[in-house]
Amino acid sequence: MDSPRVLVVDDEPNIRDLVEVALRFHGFEVTKAATGEEALTRARDDRPRLIVLDVMLPDLDGFEVCRRLRGRGDETPVIFLTARDTPTDTVTGLTLGGDDYVTKPFSVDALVARVRAVLRRSEHEPADEILRVADLELDEARWTVRRAGAEIELSPTEFRLLAYLMHNPGRVLTRAQLLENVWGWDHSSSSPVVETYVSYLRRKIGPDLIHTQRGVGYALRPPSS
Repeated sequence: MDSPRVLVVDDEPNIRDLVEVALRFHGFEVTKAATGEEALTRARDDRPRLIVLDVMLPDLDGFEVCRRLRGRGDETPVIFLTARDTPTDTVTGLTLGGDDYVTKPFSVDALVARVRAVLRRSEHEPADEILRVADLELDEARWTVRRAGAEIELSPTEFRLLAYLMHNPGRVLTRAQLLENVWGWDHSSSSPVVETYVSYLRRKIGPDLIHTQRGVGYALRPPSS
C-alpha cells in the first residue's frame, strides 16, 4: 500500500520539522512549504492527499491559499493549523473549504489522528445510492443534488451534511452527532459551524425541509402539508 503524501505548510521551521517527524513515524510521506505561494506550487506539483496548512504565513495567509486551491478546482483536504482559535476564524476556515481546524499549541498524536480521520472521510467510497426526501434527490455516487429536477451546487461539506441528514430522514440529530459524523470532531466545540452550514443548506435547497428542534438539533423531513 502506498504511503499517503501530506503537504505541511508553516513558516516556523521547528513546527514543520515536528509535524514531519510525527507523520513519517506513522507511515506518511511528507513534503513541506514555508510560504503560501510555495504551498500552491507544491500542491500542484506534488499532488498531496492532504494539506496541513498554517493560517499565519508571511505572504498569503492560509485562508487565501485554501481559497485559491478551491478556486482552481483542487479539492485536496485541508487541516488548518493555527494559533487563531476564535469561532469566527474557525467558521471562516471551514467555509472556505477546510476540513478541520487544529489550534496551537497542539499534541502531535492528536494531529496525526485528525489527519487519519480526514483522510478516511475524504477517501470513503460512497454507496451507489440515490436518497430522496419529498422532491429532493441526492446521488451519492455522482455527487449531485436536485430539487424538483433542478440541480443544486453544494460544497463538499454541504453535500456531506445533507447526505447525513438524508440518511436519517425524520430523525432529530444533535449538534454533537453532526459534528462527529460530518466533520469528524469527537469533542465538544463552541464553534457555530453546524448552525452556519444548516443556514447555507436552507438557502440552497429551501427553508422548508430542515427543521429545528430547539435545544436539541435538526431533522430533515418533508414540509408539513
